[in-house]
Amino acid sequence: MPAQLHHERIAHSDREPERWLLMTHGIYGAGNNWRAIARKLTDQRPEWGVVLVDLRGHGRSERGEPPHTVAAAADDVRALIAELGDIDAIAGHSFGGKVVLATRGLVEVRQTWVLDSNPGARDAPLDAEQGSAMRVLEMLERLPRTWAKREDFVAAVTAEGYPLPLAQWLGMNIVPDASGALVMRLDPAQLRSLLTNYFAVELWDSAFDPAHGDLEIVLADRSSSVDAAARTRLEGAPPHVHVHHVDAEHWLHIEAPAAVVTLLAAELP
Repeated sequence: MPAQLHHERIAHSDREPERWLLMTHGIYGAGNNWRAIARKLTDQRPEWGVVLVDLRGHGRSERGEPPHTVAAAADDVRALIAELGDIDAIAGHSFGGKVVLATRGLVEVRQTWVLDSNPGARDAPLDAEQGSAMRVLEMLERLPRTWAKREDFVAAVTAEGYPLPLAQWLGMNIVPDASGALVMRLDPAQLRSLLTNYFAVELWDSAFDPAHGDLEIVLADRSSSVDAAARTRLEGAPPHVHVHHVDAEHWLHIEAPAAVVTLLAAELP
């Protein structure tokens, strides 16, 4: 049974969209991370609307049933697309990029956007090159689940050596439960399953299959998320795969939002 995914529609105030782009986020995030970009995009391309989606176990979506894998998250998105019935393109950042790449083989869409996400498996151990995401997870596993104030969580994260903006962003996951207590809504055990599978799963065959529409791969040039081997492989990609570059680190929607909006506005059908 697919997880029920929370979603939010963004559209230009003066026009009913003719097409919809489903957009999702990376690990630890939520669809609303992309709200500012969605609004600017619909200003530039008012014929397009954006559906912002929280993946399983993130934001306000259901946790879903195990196994917690990229394939399971993709099936959740497939079910949502079937429910909505009007999605023409899909996009995802980081973990979400691999999810939409897997979704691409399950549904009929005109275009898929993979934003700074490696289509292939990574050979390095989880505590090495991919360590930033895993180190955050290890911290979440150590920290308490319940907090008196969100500011206490932010202070605990900065005390671990993380920058304040990252601590505040993670702090968006400290929310009231049914009793009113502030709790971490992310489940570290589920996150570990999702991340472990993300680094292990291989989706090059899906990426290079032209039967599933155009594929737009966006590389953040100062990020190591898409490694040198993957970048070399993309140089020989088939014609339906289009590679774009943004001068940014991995969080390109935060560091270079104008470039991301410009690229989406130019390349959406």
